[in-house]
Amino acid sequence: MVSKDVNNPSRSELITDFVKTNPNYYIDQFQKIGSKPTFSFSFNLYAAILGPIWFGMRNIWNWALTFLIIETFSVVQIIRGLFGNITADAIQKIEQVQSTIAFRNKQLEAAITNNPDKVDVYKRNIKSLEDAMQGYIDEVSRIEASAIWITIFGIILLISIKIVQGILANSTLEKRYSEWLSDKSISPGMQTKNYILSTTFTSVIMFFSVVHYSFPGLIVIMNEFPTHPDIRLTSIAWVETIFNYAVLKGDALFTAITIGIRSVLDFLELLFVKTPWIVIITAIVTLTGLSAGPRAAIYSAGFLCYMGFLGFWVKAMTTLALLGTAAILSIAIGIPLGIFCARRQRFYSMIRPIMDFMQTMPAFVFMIPVIAFFGTGKVAAVIITMIFGGTPVVRLTVLGLRGVPETIREAAIAYGATKWYLLRKVDLPLATPSILAGVNQTVMLSLAMVVVASLIGAKGLGQDVLEALQYANVGQGILAGVAILFVALILDRVVQGKKRV
Repeated sequence: MVSKDVNNPSRSELITDFVKTNPNYYIDQFQKIGSKPTFSFSFNLYAAILGPIWFGMRNIWNWALTFLIIETFSVVQIIRGLFGNITADAIQKIEQVQSTIAFRNKQLEAAITNNPDKVDVYKRNIKSLEDAMQGYIDEVSRIEASAIWITIFGIILLISIKIVQGILANSTLEKRYSEWLSDKSISPGMQTKNYILSTTFTSVIMFFSVVHYSFPGLIVIMNEFPTHPDIRLTSIAWVETIFNYAVLKGDALFTAITIGIRSVLDFLELLFVKTPWIVIITAIVTLTGLSAGPRAAIYSAGFLCYMGFLGFWVKAMTTLALLGTAAILSIAIGIPLGIFCARRQRFYSMIRPIMDFMQTMPAFVFMIPVIAFFGTGKVAAVIITMIFGGTPVVRLTVLGLRGVPETIREAAIAYGATKWYLLRKVDLPLATPSILAGVNQTVMLSLAMVVVASLIGAKGLGQDVLEALQYANVGQGILAGVAILFVALILDRVVQGKKRV
């Protein structure tokens, strides 16, 4: 008796474990496919017959969905050509024209008796309607004549896609088998849930698509989603009640947040707007030079002069103060939050959907609750900017800290490093490039909200762009837009340093 090595199963045993059904066939086919570096022809009859159901059962859903769309289209063409009511639209138009002609005939009879001056007008109108109806009748004839060609096209397309599925099936499955060998978490499929899901999904899509396109109006519920206006009105009332309650009960919290943001914003506005322009230019140019080099310093000086000579200085500094407030608060919250989440997967899994919501929700949507809680003005603009631009620094901080090699951390721990020392001297220095990239992305996304923030009274350069859009003032909009671009370039060079030069 030959004993099996459980720890080192043979290739045949692995293929059997992967394919579940008909293993001998797939062992031969995988051997044939793997023996040639180029494409090796192989045809799977079951895949050709079952089509997307086979691919779904094998858990190859990307191909299953693709083939399902094509097969559904071809079956729709066959059913439409053989049994479908493909002339429904043209017949409906004929009935509408006939109804109109009948109405015009009644008007003509009345005009003959009471208003002879309009008899010719009605006759011409009836004649044009009759010509139009004849055109629709001819269209019906053409459509009926084309039914056989629609059917032939559907049959050819269905046969072609069946052949393609049969040819691609084994090579696709062999590729998935190779991936499964290196990653056993990949599901090979052929489980009960795959059978049920694949069959049900394919049947539902195929049936309702064929009925809808081949026999329009047969199932009335498919024409429109079943709803009622009271559902939306009730939902609106509930949302307004919740927000009114939150505004009433959270007044102290919202006031405290407003005071905190206003304090930072007023300080930065005092710093950038009230400070003499020559001091600001000198400080920014020096900072850019120290961070990114003399060439970037010269560029930043030119950008600042552009803003000054064109009269954008005060608005640019107001924008910089608004952006700086949002960026400083986002970074001050985001980096510690990213550090906390880096080693706590469960907590990060909880807040990640919230960050996805913050990044994907359109700005004009989350502008509504912010205005409800904080009103309009610069504080609301700062909060909206933080919501939109605050997530990259958290994500990239987590990514950078998780990317620190474990061998380095283990070596530091072996030499007696505490958690605090490990964070300051090992994790953060190695994660700094990723964290700086997150800071840069937060600053850039915050700057992208300048124009949107101007809608609720943030002023600054965004106001000039908004006015240019309202009054189609191309020159003003372009000049203000270039000024916003220059602010972004200066901040980018300062944050990224010499890596961008």
